[in-house]
Order: sequence, then structure tokens, then C-alpha cells
Amino acid sequence: MKSAAILVTSALAATASFAQDRSDWPGSFTVATASQGGTYFAYGSGWANLVADELGLSGGAEITGGPGQNMALVHTGEAAFGMTTMGPAAEAVAGESPIAPGLQMTNACAMFPMYQTPFSVTALTSSGISSIADIPAGARIGFGPAGSTSDTYFPRMMETLGVDFERRNGSWTDLGGQLQDGLIDVIAFAAGVPVPAVSQLEVQTDVNIIEFTEEEQATILEAFPVSEFAITADTYTTLEADARSVSMWNFAIANCDLPASMVNAVVDVIMSDNERMVNIHRAAASTVPENWDKNAGVLPWHPGAAQWFIDNAGAEIPEDQIHAQ
Repeated sequence: MKSAAILVTSALAATASFAQDRSDWPGSFTVATASQGGTYFAYGSGWANLVADELGLSGGAEITGGPGQNMALVHTGEAAFGMTTMGPAAEAVAGESPIAPGLQMTNACAMFPMYQTPFSVTALTSSGISSIADIPAGARIGFGPAGSTSDTYFPRMMETLGVDFERRNGSWTDLGGQLQDGLIDVIAFAAGVPVPAVSQLEVQTDVNIIEFTEEEQATILEAFPVSEFAITADTYTTLEADARSVSMWNFAIANCDLPASMVNAVVDVIMSDNERMVNIHRAAASTVPENWDKNAGVLPWHPGAAQWFIDNAGAEIPEDQIHAQ
């Protein structure tokens, strides 16, 4: 196994609890992300490359079906790291994931908070659709990759709001192209903002970024595990004011069997320099130590990650919420 000649200073000083012995570290790693054109892929590729560079490891991102599949890949060890949304994560831990019904994915551990995933709706301006109520019966709505957070929750939300639709799946990039070509009518995004596919659409055509009404937002808040969110006006050139939305938190995850010293060093690389992360993706403005509590007991903490937040963020993580290695 090759060792890095130099460890980034912050990783060296992470904690006294984890020495610099890297003899049990894997020589390479994979970060399970999602489809190209979405925030997960852009964000995940960025932090995978950052960690690989700083820790002298071979690593990179893998295109996947999103949070549900990522839980399975990390649980089984097929991917060392991944990213998930707390709704699909809770279902996976309980053995209720549509990816593998009955399998309790308890070997995927919380590593660090990422950002909130807003749920937003986009249509071409030429369609005349400027509100949820404008979506015609039988509209073809793209919900992202099958099994993704968007595909899991957004159809249910639309049904709850009384929308009649035909369901379409695909990568965000593909769906953006289909919207522009008139093959679908609406895209229902659940992704960190700005969504690359939406930003690309804005350059190429006129779009409507559709917010929820106060009544629609209240209905969704009551029915789903989400929080209030506003997509700020400066997120997209199309927006002239903040857009009312709802959101769900995302966490990076690690296979629970990975060495504590390795996960501690990875977390230190990510959490010790937020400006570097924001340069990867603007959504990383929320990737800060004080958001450690957004896990809220959904996932067991990896001991290496838990130690970092205890030492550096004053986190009070109960011992029974830390995975025992």
C-alpha cells in the first residue's frame, strides 16, 4: 500500500485520539453520488478529489441512482463513502428501502452534514405553467433517476397536492434535454441549489422556476419529513424574488467498518476549510461543523467522525448513537 508523503496539517492535528498510522487504510476509495447534471455528482466529485489530493489516496466519484442506492453501496462496502438524504436514509435503516426491501442498512454511518435539498419545479416559460395549479392533467413530469430522493418523495407530494401526471425518470441532464425538446412538460427537482441542469437550461431557453404557495407548502410540511426552505433570488438568473420551497437534509456517509483514523482525517479535510468546499459547490455553504445535529439520530455515527465533531464542534453525541467497531 502506498502512503502519502505528506498529510495535510489539519489532518495531522485532528485529534490525539487517532494516531497517524495508516497501515489499515484502503489504498483507494469511491464516493457514491448520483446522476450527472445533478448537485450530488458535482458536490461529490469535488470532495472526492479534494480528499484524494489532501490525503494522497486514489479516489473519485461514482455515478449512481442517488441516496437510496448509495445507502446500499456503502452498507455493503461496495463504496467506501456516499451521500444520502435523511428521508431515504431512515427508510433504509428501517429495512423499508425500495432498493432492498427488508434489508436493514445499519452499516452505513453518518460522516458529515452536507446541505439541504430543496424541492423545486421547473417548466419552460412557453408552456404557460407558472404554478403547481397550472400543471395540466396527464402532464409528463420528470422526477429524476429511479430511486432517487426526488423520485421517492416528489411524486407523493404532487399526488398530495392533487396533480395528475405521467411519471418519467432519467438523469437530470437527460430530463433537461427532454424538457427543452418538448418530450416532457415539467421537471420536479430535489437537489441542492443551484441545480446544474437548471442553470444550463437558463442559458439556453426561458424557464419558470415554480414556487409552492403558502397553502401548498403547509400541506407538504404536514405530510412529509421536510422543513421550510426559500430558494434565494440570487440562486438563478430567472428568479426575481425568493421562491418558497421545502427541503430535506443530506449527510455524507461512510462504511461503518472503515478505520476510525481514516474517517477522522477525511472529515477534517472537508470541515476545516468551508471556503474550499463552497468553491466546489455553493450548496456547501451549509457544510459547517455546527450542522452536525441535523443527523437527529437517523444514522449511527462513524466513531472517527463522531470524535471529530466532539473535539472540534462541541458535539454532544450519545454513546449509543456511535457505531461500535
